[in-house]
Amino acid sequence: MFGIGFQEIIIIALVVLLFFGGKKIPELMKGLGKGVRSFKDGMNGKEEEGEK
Repeated sequence: MFGIGFQEIIIIALVVLLFFGGKKIPELMKGLGKGVRSFKDGMNGKEEEGEK
């Protein structure tokens, strides 16, 4: 996929770790997960969690 190999992924991960530090990474991933979940819910037509 786009010519990205394992070594490039490792380098990108190290750069992200250097920029944000070890304590910020879980917080960023949590926010990313919430964003993806919100996007999927929007695609499926769910407006709020309370509505089912």
